[in-house]
Amino acid sequence: MNFPIELSFKLLAIASQIYIRDSGGTLVGYVRQKLFKLKEDINVWADEEQTQLLYNIKADRMLDFSPRYNFTDSAGRVIGAVKRQGMRSIWRANYEVFDASSNPSFKINEENGWIKVADSLLGELPVLGMFTGYFLHPAYLVTRIDGAPVTRVTKQPAFFEGRFRLESLSDLHEDEELSVLLAVLTMALLERSRG
Repeated sequence: MNFPIELSFKLLAIASQIYIRDSGGTLVGYVRQKLFKLKEDINVWADEEQTQLLYNIKADRMLDFSPRYNFTDSAGRVIGAVKRQGMRSIWRANYEVFDASSNPSFKINEENGWIKVADSLLGELPVLGMFTGYFLHPAYLVTRIDGAPVTRVTKQPAFFEGRFRLESLSDLHEDEELSVLLAVLTMALLERSRG
């Protein structure tokens, strides 16, 4: 993968649309999230026309505080999973990423919990609330289980869309890159409403 990777969310669309682009601006994935799903089932396509399925992200249960989201490729082979750490994520978002064998391989931790608090408070104000997404930018650090940083995800300033930038901090194997990208995509879908 050519880092940095950018995830952009169209906020004014009826159904959420996410574009995943590499550093050259090439589309490497497209998601059109279905409305009113009790159990998340997200398809990642190679193109906007949704002709070539790349990956599937599926929750293991309905409407739960911290479901596990499993990743598979188009042939149904398991790639990995991500799970939000329920009570630990109330103050700062915390996720655990698993490899294809269900072994913990990475962690995603929000770097500053005060951003969430400020966004919640300021977002309720009539005029200022419209602009919080432009100047409040949560950042998330992806680390190996031993704490070594591998990537950083930062919300980028933007009007009328949500943009996250995934930057590499160390070398990853191709399968690790894919697992991290799908985990970050899932995390961004779950966290984007916060800022």
